[in-house]
Amino acid sequence: MAKETKVKAAANTTVRAIARGIDQTPRKVSIVAALVRNRTVVDALVILEHVPRRAALPVKKVIESAKANAVNNHGLDGKSLVITTLNVTTGPRMRRFKPASRGRALPFEKKTSHILVEVSGVEKPKKKPVATKATDEKKEEKK
Repeated sequence: MAKETKVKAAANTTVRAIARGIDQTPRKVSIVAALVRNRTVVDALVILEHVPRRAALPVKKVIESAKANAVNNHGLDGKSLVITTLNVTTGPRMRRFKPASRGRALPFEKKTSHILVEVSGVEKPKKKPVATKATDEKKEEKK
């Protein structure tokens, strides 16, 4: 569902997640996206949890995916993540027809949308490995 890339900045790292072909109109999805644009990831997830719109679920899923990519794949601190980019663009449109009276067919389009989320944050400090007694004893025996 999500595609990831990594772009190095000065001290921050930017990570992406993209959801394609969401079966909702871009206009309705972008209304929800505007609520959480340029916020921290933690705040955005809390806001989306309480938004009573159908478009809140796919936006929330993409933000969670970007957060998971940043934490698990790129070693960023989950508490420092900020949404830098949140774009909603149009996806492919499916043309359909609705039957009408006297054998007519009325055309309509099922619109889809793509959601792009970029988060940036600071890398976690790397921990030094802790020396155990067993490894210390083996080193002393070899000497």
